[in-house]
Amino acid sequence: MAVATELEKVGIAPLSVELGEITLKDNPGTEQLDQLEKSLNGLGFEIIDNQKSRLIEQIKTQIIKLVHHTDVSTPLKLSAILADHLNHDYSYLSNLFSAVEGTTIEKYYIAQKIERVKELLVYNELSLSEIAYQMGYSSVAYLSAQFKQVTGMTPSQFKGLQGHDRKNIDDL
Repeated sequence: MAVATELEKVGIAPLSVELGEITLKDNPGTEQLDQLEKSLNGLGFEIIDNQKSRLIEQIKTQIIKLVHHTDVSTPLKLSAILADHLNHDYSYLSNLFSAVEGTTIEKYYIAQKIERVKELLVYNELSLSEIAYQMGYSSVAYLSAQFKQVTGMTPSQFKGLQGHDRKNIDDL
């Protein structure tokens, strides 16, 4: 909504505004783009116009949608999902992501999954086995092992914490 509002303020009519992506009807002028960039930067957003950077952001957006906004109770092949959605060979996407981000797609995906698990633990509405099933883990033991590897503590230890050391999605 914030992005749509800023587009309207500078007189740019979008075809669509979705998580991490704007499709425009017409090419805006340089002055409009500069104005939009300044106002979006003030809100903590940035315009990405480099093709490779856009692809990286699309990878991140797809992973965030998959982990945080989709029921992943059945294990899915991440490589197939990304290759299908982004119309690129997975090895190209993987190499590009690693070169630019300094980490692998898989590690980024695991970090997102662990953050989602933390969120579900904080809500305290589901058991660990229900969380494991919902997040597509084959077992509670596998979830617990991966959780401990990433966070340094077990899910039970995390649940016992007062402050709940969760990271913002953008900080991953």
